[in-house]
Amino acid sequence: MSQEDQNRRIDYIEFPVLDIGEAKRFYGAVFDWSFTDYGPDYASFNDGRLSGGFHTSDSVQPGGPLVIAYALDLEQVAEAVVAHGGTIVKETFDFPGGRRFHFRDPSGYELAVWSDKRP
Repeated sequence: MSQEDQNRRIDYIEFPVLDIGEAKRFYGAVFDWSFTDYGPDYASFNDGRLSGGFHTSDSVQPGGPLVIAYALDLEQVAEAVVAHGGTIVKETFDFPGGRRFHFRDPSGYELAVWSDKRP
């Protein structure tokens, strides 16, 4: 799928976990996912169709994976989030794959949007 086809679609899911090694062991054994480590506190996974990641967290809330959408124009989507009643809870920041921000929708769910495009 091209980046244009991915625009404004769920692209990545992130799980806070207590132990990265245990998460990799479990999901690798149960679902045969493959992994790429990015330091001691982050590992990405691929299930053959969708990618995601595990990050170390002090606590985990069931049902709390971070859903991440992709956008060609990160700033435009951030403006739309605010214009339609959402709240930015983590301003745009850089990470090894690009940039992203986190927001809360009007119901209180936290999601993120990322882009590999630089302004």
